[in-house]
Amino acid sequence: MIRIGCSGWNYRHWRGVFYPDRLPVKRWFDHYAAHFDTVEVNASFYRLPEASTLAKWRDQATPGFCYAIKAPRFITHMRKLKDCDESMAEFLGRARNLGERLGPILYQLPPRWRFDRDRLERFLDLLPADLTHVFEFREPSWLEPEVLALLDSRGIGFCAHDMPGLATQRGAAGTTAYVRFHGASGKYWGRYSEEALAGWAEWMRAEEAKGRTVWAYFNNDIHAHAISDAKALRRLIEEL
Repeated sequence: MIRIGCSGWNYRHWRGVFYPDRLPVKRWFDHYAAHFDTVEVNASFYRLPEASTLAKWRDQATPGFCYAIKAPRFITHMRKLKDCDESMAEFLGRARNLGERLGPILYQLPPRWRFDRDRLERFLDLLPADLTHVFEFREPSWLEPEVLALLDSRGIGFCAHDMPGLATQRGAAGTTAYVRFHGASGKYWGRYSEEALAGWAEWMRAEEAKGRTVWAYFNNDIHAHAISDAKALRRLIEEL
């Protein structure tokens, strides 16, 4: 299974480019879901959504649609995975309001925080096995075989990404392959070439053949490049 979407859907600068000029904002999600079967929610990184909001997202989704949801920065950046039992219980409890529409949970760790195996292992113990968990690293010491092996042994996914200055290797772990495209020309902007996307399409098909589910999200929302690139990548995958 390969799912491709964008990192969010509520971008006002997409009006007139992706969303028709006269389409009300309250119908933007319906328009997005008519084109894609998944979306990555970044708003939860800054503020934990209310349970009622998540339930509303669940109910508005079309059959088969899935949300990837980003863990709060309080857990990943402020606490740096330490003493998070109560915070994780609250976050996951709310996330479960998405029901069958809940896809991967993304834990983006901060830059300038070096690999801490003991803290990571203790945090992994908090993660329920019935949910899909993925880690995105922004510091080079986490991008070592030891870390990927640890994630793989726990069935936890690794996020490959191309954040300028912090890009990772093209890799996967556990049962899940996950890719974030942050922009071909700079942070959150720039179209990807057909050649670049073709290489990723082949890699994703290879990971799917290994039995992994594959999720890919475009975060280059400026000028709605994410929409065009997500459609182009999906076409290339379908052609393989």
